[in-house]
Amino acid sequence: MHYKGNNIIRPPSEAHSIILQVTVGCSHNKCTFCGAYKDVPFEIKDEAIVEEDIDFASRFCRGQKRIFLADGDVLILSQRRLVSLFKKIKEKMPWVNRISLYANAKAILSKSAEQLQELKELGLHRVYMGLESGDKDVLQRIRKGADPATMIRAAQRIRQKDIFLSVTVLLGIAGVQDSLAHARATAQVLAAMGPNQIAALTLMVMENTPLGSQVETGAFRLPASEAILLELRELFSSLEVQRPCQFQANHASNYLAINCRLPRDKERIIAEIDTALAGRHPLRPEWLRAL
Repeated sequence: MHYKGNNIIRPPSEAHSIILQVTVGCSHNKCTFCGAYKDVPFEIKDEAIVEEDIDFASRFCRGQKRIFLADGDVLILSQRRLVSLFKKIKEKMPWVNRISLYANAKAILSKSAEQLQELKELGLHRVYMGLESGDKDVLQRIRKGADPATMIRAAQRIRQKDIFLSVTVLLGIAGVQDSLAHARATAQVLAAMGPNQIAALTLMVMENTPLGSQVETGAFRLPASEAILLELRELFSSLEVQRPCQFQANHASNYLAINCRLPRDKERIIAEIDTALAGRHPLRPEWLRAL
Protein backbone atom coordinates (compact mmCIF):
# COMPACT_ATOMS: atom_id res chain seq x y z
CA MET A 1 0.00 0.00 0.00
CA HIS A 2 1.29 3.47 -0.91
CA TYR A 3 0.96 5.37 2.37
CA LYS A 4 2.22 8.95 2.41
CA GLY A 5 2.69 11.48 5.21
CA ASN A 6 3.67 11.30 8.87
CA ASN A 7 0.44 9.85 10.26
CA ILE A 8 -2.21 7.47 9.00
CA ILE A 9 -5.04 8.15 11.43
CA ARG A 10 -8.26 6.19 11.74
CA PRO A 11 -11.02 5.95 14.36
CA PRO A 12 -10.66 3.22 17.03
CA SER A 13 -13.62 1.31 15.59
CA GLU A 14 -11.76 0.98 12.27
CA ALA A 15 -8.86 -0.96 13.83
CA HIS A 16 -9.54 -4.04 11.70
CA SER A 17 -10.49 -2.22 8.50
CA ILE A 18 -8.49 -1.95 5.29
CA ILE A 19 -7.00 1.56 5.39
CA LEU A 20 -7.10 2.98 1.87
CA GLN A 21 -5.38 6.36 1.67
CA VAL A 22 -7.12 8.53 -0.91
CA THR A 23 -6.04 11.97 0.30
CA VAL A 24 -2.99 13.10 2.23
CA GLY A 25 -3.52 15.41 5.20
CA CYS A 26 -6.61 17.48 5.93
CA SER A 27 -8.40 19.91 3.63
CA HIS A 28 -9.07 22.30 6.54
CA ASN A 29 -5.94 21.83 8.70
CA LYS A 30 -6.52 25.01 10.74
CA CYS A 31 -7.78 23.63 14.06
CA THR A 32 -5.64 25.03 16.87
CA PHE A 33 -5.57 21.77 18.87
CA CYS A 34 -4.68 19.33 16.08
CA GLY A 35 -1.10 18.64 15.14
CA ALA A 36 -1.70 15.51 13.07
CA TYR A 37 -1.16 17.16 9.69
CA LYS A 38 0.45 20.51 10.54
CA ASP A 39 3.47 19.93 8.27
CA VAL A 40 1.60 17.98 5.59
CA PRO A 41 0.12 19.92 2.65
CA PHE A 42 -3.29 18.61 1.64
CA GLU A 43 -3.10 16.44 -1.46
CA ILE A 44 -5.50 14.33 -3.48
CA LYS A 45 -3.64 11.18 -4.46
CA ASP A 46 -3.32 10.12 -8.08
CA GLU A 47 -6.15 7.83 -9.15
CA ALA A 48 -3.71 5.30 -10.62
CA ILE A 49 -1.90 4.97 -7.27
CA VAL A 50 -5.17 4.49 -5.39
CA GLU A 51 -6.25 1.87 -7.92
CA GLU A 52 -2.97 0.00 -7.38
CA ASP A 53 -3.74 -0.08 -3.65
CA ILE A 54 -7.25 -1.37 -4.35
CA ASP A 55 -5.73 -4.15 -6.46
CA PHE A 56 -3.28 -4.95 -3.65
CA ALA A 57 -6.08 -5.09 -1.06
CA SER A 58 -8.20 -7.27 -3.35
CA ARG A 59 -5.41 -9.87 -3.34
CA PHE A 60 -4.08 -9.70 0.20
CA CYS A 61 -6.94 -8.37 2.38
CA ARG A 62 -9.68 -10.80 1.51
CA GLY A 63 -10.44 -11.49 5.17
CA GLN A 64 -11.31 -7.85 5.91
CA LYS A 65 -14.85 -6.73 5.12
CA ARG A 66 -14.53 -3.05 5.94
CA ILE A 67 -12.63 -0.17 4.34
CA PHE A 68 -11.74 3.15 5.90
CA LEU A 69 -10.84 5.92 3.46
CA ALA A 70 -8.01 8.09 4.82
CA ASP A 71 -6.78 10.78 5.46
CA GLY A 72 -8.63 13.64 7.07
CA ASP A 73 -11.41 14.47 4.66
CA VAL A 74 -12.03 12.24 1.64
CA LEU A 75 -15.59 13.53 1.20
CA ILE A 76 -14.14 16.83 -0.09
CA LEU A 77 -13.40 15.05 -3.41
CA SER A 78 -15.64 15.67 -6.40
CA GLN A 79 -18.67 13.44 -6.77
CA ARG A 80 -17.25 12.05 -10.00
CA ARG A 81 -14.06 10.97 -8.28
CA LEU A 82 -15.93 9.49 -5.31
CA VAL A 83 -18.37 7.54 -7.47
CA SER A 84 -15.48 6.16 -9.52
CA LEU A 85 -13.63 5.16 -6.34
CA PHE A 86 -16.63 3.45 -4.76
CA LYS A 87 -17.39 1.56 -7.96
CA LYS A 88 -13.79 0.28 -8.15
CA ILE A 89 -14.00 -0.93 -4.56
CA LYS A 90 -17.29 -2.66 -5.28
CA GLU A 91 -15.91 -4.26 -8.44
CA LYS A 92 -12.55 -5.42 -7.03
CA MET A 93 -13.70 -6.27 -3.48
CA PRO A 94 -17.35 -7.35 -3.62
CA TRP A 95 -17.07 -8.87 -0.13
CA VAL A 96 -16.57 -5.44 1.48
CA ASN A 97 -19.75 -4.50 3.30
CA ARG A 98 -18.83 -1.16 4.84
CA ILE A 99 -17.01 1.94 3.59
CA SER A 100 -16.30 4.69 6.14
CA LEU A 101 -14.56 8.07 6.14
CA TYR A 102 -13.95 11.28 8.05
CA ALA A 103 -15.88 14.36 6.90
CA ASN A 104 -16.12 17.94 8.10
CA ALA A 105 -19.24 20.09 7.87
CA LYS A 106 -18.03 21.95 4.77
CA ALA A 107 -17.46 18.74 2.85
CA ILE A 108 -20.80 17.26 3.88
CA LEU A 109 -22.72 20.37 2.87
CA SER A 110 -20.91 20.44 -0.47
CA LYS A 111 -22.85 17.27 -1.33
CA SER A 112 -26.51 17.33 -2.20
CA ALA A 113 -28.94 14.87 -0.64
CA GLU A 114 -29.03 13.05 -3.98
CA GLN A 115 -25.24 12.76 -4.09
CA LEU A 116 -25.11 11.35 -0.56
CA GLN A 117 -27.82 8.87 -1.51
CA GLU A 118 -25.74 7.79 -4.51
CA LEU A 119 -22.70 7.21 -2.30
CA LYS A 120 -24.78 5.28 0.20
CA GLU A 121 -26.06 2.98 -2.54
CA LEU A 122 -22.44 2.38 -3.58
CA GLY A 123 -21.41 1.37 -0.08
CA LEU A 124 -20.92 4.45 2.13
CA HIS A 125 -22.01 3.21 5.53
CA ARG A 126 -20.41 5.43 8.16
CA VAL A 127 -19.27 9.06 8.45
CA TYR A 128 -17.07 10.29 11.31
CA MET A 129 -17.52 13.98 12.08
CA GLY A 130 -15.62 16.10 14.59
CA LEU A 131 -17.89 18.51 16.47
CA GLU A 132 -15.44 19.10 19.36
CA SER A 133 -17.74 21.67 21.01
CA GLY A 134 -21.26 22.98 20.65
CA ASP A 135 -20.25 26.39 21.98
CA LYS A 136 -19.96 28.92 19.15
CA ASP A 137 -17.22 30.93 20.87
CA VAL A 138 -15.14 27.83 21.51
CA LEU A 139 -15.53 26.70 17.89
CA GLN A 140 -14.36 30.13 16.75
CA ARG A 141 -11.38 30.11 19.11
CA ILE A 142 -10.19 26.70 17.97
CA ARG A 143 -10.71 27.69 14.28
CA LYS A 144 -12.94 24.72 13.56
CA GLY A 145 -14.34 26.36 10.44
CA ALA A 146 -18.04 25.95 11.28
CA ASP A 147 -20.53 27.28 13.82
CA PRO A 148 -23.06 25.11 15.73
CA ALA A 149 -25.88 25.73 13.25
CA THR A 150 -23.66 24.59 10.36
CA MET A 151 -22.62 21.48 12.29
CA ILE A 152 -26.25 20.62 12.91
CA ARG A 153 -27.22 21.09 9.26
CA ALA A 154 -24.36 18.87 8.11
CA ALA A 155 -25.22 16.14 10.61
CA GLN A 156 -28.88 16.18 9.68
CA ARG A 157 -28.04 15.86 5.99
CA ILE A 158 -26.15 12.65 6.77
CA ARG A 159 -28.84 11.28 9.07
CA GLN A 160 -31.65 12.06 6.62
CA LYS A 161 -30.03 9.54 4.27
CA ASP A 162 -29.83 7.00 7.09
CA ILE A 163 -26.03 6.94 6.94
CA PHE A 164 -24.45 6.02 10.28
CA LEU A 165 -23.08 9.17 11.91
CA SER A 166 -20.37 9.12 14.58
CA VAL A 167 -19.67 12.50 16.21
CA THR A 168 -16.56 13.28 18.25
CA VAL A 169 -16.50 15.80 21.10
CA LEU A 170 -13.44 16.99 22.99
CA LEU A 171 -13.45 17.30 26.76
CA GLY A 172 -11.24 20.12 28.02
CA ILE A 173 -11.17 22.10 24.78
CA ALA A 174 -12.91 25.12 26.37
CA GLY A 175 -10.24 25.42 29.07
CA VAL A 176 -10.93 25.92 32.77
CA GLN A 177 -13.18 28.98 32.65
CA ASP A 178 -15.73 27.80 30.06
CA SER A 179 -15.70 24.09 30.86
CA LEU A 180 -19.29 23.61 32.04
CA ALA A 181 -20.79 26.04 29.51
CA HIS A 182 -19.01 24.08 26.77
CA ALA A 183 -20.49 20.84 28.14
CA ARG A 184 -24.05 22.17 28.17
CA ALA A 185 -23.82 23.71 24.70
CA THR A 186 -22.26 20.53 23.33
CA ALA A 187 -25.09 18.43 24.76
CA GLN A 188 -27.65 20.72 23.12
CA VAL A 189 -25.98 20.53 19.70
CA LEU A 190 -25.53 16.76 19.92
CA ALA A 191 -29.24 16.35 20.62
CA ALA A 192 -30.04 18.37 17.49
CA MET A 193 -27.52 16.42 15.38
CA GLY A 194 -29.02 13.06 16.33
CA PRO A 195 -25.92 10.89 15.80
CA ASN A 196 -25.86 7.12 16.02
CA GLN A 197 -22.67 7.29 18.06
CA ILE A 198 -20.97 9.90 20.25
CA ALA A 199 -17.27 9.57 21.02
CA ALA A 200 -15.86 11.75 23.78
CA LEU A 201 -12.08 12.22 23.84
CA THR A 202 -10.08 14.26 26.33
CA LEU A 203 -7.80 17.01 25.08
CA MET A 204 -4.10 16.22 25.09
CA VAL A 205 -2.15 19.32 24.15
CA MET A 206 0.38 18.86 21.35
CA GLU A 207 3.47 21.07 21.34
CA ASN A 208 3.40 21.67 17.58
CA THR A 209 0.00 23.40 17.68
CA PRO A 210 -1.22 26.96 18.31
CA LEU A 211 -3.00 25.64 21.41
CA GLY A 212 0.31 24.27 22.66
CA SER A 213 1.77 27.76 22.39
CA GLN A 214 -1.22 29.18 24.28
CA VAL A 215 -0.59 26.73 27.12
CA GLU A 216 3.07 27.81 27.29
CA THR A 217 2.14 31.49 27.58
CA GLY A 218 -0.67 30.82 30.06
CA ALA A 219 -3.38 32.01 27.64
CA PHE A 220 -5.03 28.58 27.85
CA ARG A 221 -5.41 26.54 31.04
CA LEU A 222 -6.17 22.85 30.65
CA PRO A 223 -8.66 21.51 33.22
CA ALA A 224 -7.31 18.95 35.68
CA SER A 225 -8.72 15.42 35.83
CA GLU A 226 -11.42 16.25 38.39
CA ALA A 227 -12.63 19.21 36.31
CA ILE A 228 -12.69 16.97 33.21
CA LEU A 229 -14.92 14.52 35.10
CA LEU A 230 -17.23 17.35 36.14
CA GLU A 231 -17.37 18.47 32.50
CA LEU A 232 -18.18 14.91 31.40
CA ARG A 233 -20.91 14.69 34.06
CA GLU A 234 -22.43 18.00 32.91
CA LEU A 235 -22.37 16.85 29.30
CA PHE A 236 -23.96 13.54 30.19
CA SER A 237 -26.66 14.93 32.48
CA SER A 238 -27.57 17.66 29.95
CA LEU A 239 -27.75 15.31 26.97
CA GLU A 240 -31.29 14.39 25.90
CA VAL A 241 -31.29 12.12 22.85
CA GLN A 242 -34.43 11.34 20.87
CA ARG A 243 -33.27 7.99 19.49
CA PRO A 244 -30.97 5.26 20.86
CA CYS A 245 -27.32 6.30 20.66
CA GLN A 246 -24.02 4.69 21.56
CA PHE A 247 -21.89 6.85 23.87
CA GLN A 248 -18.20 6.03 24.22
CA ALA A 249 -15.50 7.70 26.25
CA ASN A 250 -13.13 4.75 26.16
CA HIS A 251 -10.35 6.32 24.10
CA ALA A 252 -6.84 6.16 25.55
CA SER A 253 -6.99 9.91 26.27
CA ASN A 254 -9.88 9.55 28.72
CA TYR A 255 -9.49 9.37 32.47
CA LEU A 256 -12.63 7.26 32.92
CA ALA A 257 -13.68 4.60 30.41
CA ILE A 258 -17.35 4.69 29.44
CA ASN A 259 -19.20 2.57 26.90
CA CYS A 260 -22.98 2.69 27.09
CA ARG A 261 -26.31 3.19 25.33
CA LEU A 262 -28.39 6.32 25.69
CA PRO A 263 -30.90 7.03 27.02
CA ARG A 264 -31.01 3.57 28.66
CA ASP A 265 -27.80 3.85 30.70
CA LYS A 266 -27.82 7.54 31.55
CA GLU A 267 -28.47 7.31 35.29
CA ARG A 268 -26.04 4.42 35.73
CA ILE A 269 -23.21 6.32 34.05
CA ILE A 270 -23.86 9.50 36.06
CA ALA A 271 -23.58 7.34 39.19
CA GLU A 272 -20.27 5.91 37.91
CA ILE A 273 -18.90 9.40 37.30
CA ASP A 274 -19.97 10.43 40.81
CA THR A 275 -18.18 7.38 42.21
CA ALA A 276 -15.01 8.44 40.38
CA LEU A 277 -15.37 12.02 41.61
CA ALA A 278 -15.63 10.69 45.16
CA GLY A 279 -12.33 8.86 44.68
CA ARG A 280 -13.85 5.38 44.80
CA HIS A 281 -13.06 4.49 41.18
CA PRO A 282 -9.49 4.64 39.86
CA LEU A 283 -8.77 6.94 36.93
CA ARG A 284 -6.39 6.22 34.07
CA PRO A 285 -3.00 7.61 35.17
CA GLU A 286 -1.34 10.30 33.09
CA TRP A 287 1.45 7.99 31.93
CA LEU A 288 -1.11 5.65 30.35
CA ARG A 289 -3.03 8.37 28.51
CA ALA A 290 -2.34 8.69 24.79
CA LEU A 291 -3.75 9.96 21.51
